[in-house]
Amino acid sequence: MKLPERAARPTMYFIGVTTSQSSIMKVFPLWAEALGIDAVIKGIDIELDADPRVYREVVEFIKDDEWSMGALVTTHKINLYQAARDLFDELDPYAEMFGELSCISKRGGRLAGHAKDPITSGLALEAFVPEDHWRRHGGEAFIMGAGGAAIAMSAHLLHERNKDNVPSRLVVSDLSEARLAEFGRIMKMINPLVPLELRATPEPWMNDALLAGMKRHSLIVNATGLGKDRPGSPLTDACEFPEGGLVWEINYRGDLLFMRQALRQKDAKKLRVEDGWIYFLHGWTQVIAEVFHLDLTPERFAECARIADRFR
Repeated sequence: MKLPERAARPTMYFIGVTTSQSSIMKVFPLWAEALGIDAVIKGIDIELDADPRVYREVVEFIKDDEWSMGALVTTHKINLYQAARDLFDELDPYAEMFGELSCISKRGGRLAGHAKDPITSGLALEAFVPEDHWRRHGGEAFIMGAGGAAIAMSAHLLHERNKDNVPSRLVVSDLSEARLAEFGRIMKMINPLVPLELRATPEPWMNDALLAGMKRHSLIVNATGLGKDRPGSPLTDACEFPEGGLVWEINYRGDLLFMRQALRQKDAKKLRVEDGWIYFLHGWTQVIAEVFHLDLTPERFAECARIADRFR
C-alpha cells in the first residue's frame, strides 16, 4: 500500500482492494459536476487483512491533510475500525454497535467515522424485496458471509420497526468462527426473537447443504466478497436455490459466479435475481453526501442514478 501525495484540492478517497476497476472512478467526476462539488476522487488499495499499522497510516493521512475531505471504505470496514478507532473524534452509533466504518468525514476540524451500510443496504433491499414479503410468504434469509455488509443488511431485515414482517429464520455462514460469534452478539441486540443459525462453512458444499434446507421464497445473499475481490462463489455448481427465492449478489463487478449460478436456475425455480448496482448507487451517494455535507434529495439521487446507468 502506497499513501497518496498530499491533496492539492478537495479530495475524496476510495479505500478498497482493486479501486481502479470500480465504476466510481468514471462516475464521480460527473456526479461532482451535477451536485456542484469541486472535488476529485483517488483510490487507496490495501491488501486483504493488512497489518493494522497500514489502516492507521491511511486514517492519519486523511485526518492530517487539509484537502483530504473523507473516504468511502469497502472490504476493510471492520479491520479499519479495529485498528484505528481511537484516531476518530466522533463515531456514529452504528459504527460503535457494529464495530465497522464505511465512511470517514470531517466537520469543524473533527474526524468522524460512520457505518452507513445499515442505511444503504436497507435502501437497496427495499428496492429489491417486495413489500410485506416476509409477512405474506414466511420465507427465511440465508446470508453467506458474516462481515460488515451481512451485519448491516441483517440489522435492517430484523429491525423492530418491521414488526412481524421479518424473515422467519436467519441463517448465516462464514469461514471464520470469530466473525460468526461477533455477528451473533450484535443480532441479539437487534432482535433476539428471530431464530438465528450460525454455521462455519470452510467448504462450498457446506453452503449448498444449508441452501437446500431453506424454505420457498427465501432471500439468499452472497456477502462473502467472492466474485469481486476474489474469483469464485460460496456455492458449488450443484447448488439448488429455493423456489420463488430472492437471490442477491451484492457485487456488480467481478466474475459474479454466484449470480451466474442463480441465473441458470432463474426460470425453473422462478427466482428473482439482483446484482449490487442499486447497492453501489446508494452506498456511494450516501457517503458523498456525508463527506461534502449535502442534502441528498430524491431528485438528486435520481439524477445520480441516471448519470451512472450509462456505465453499468
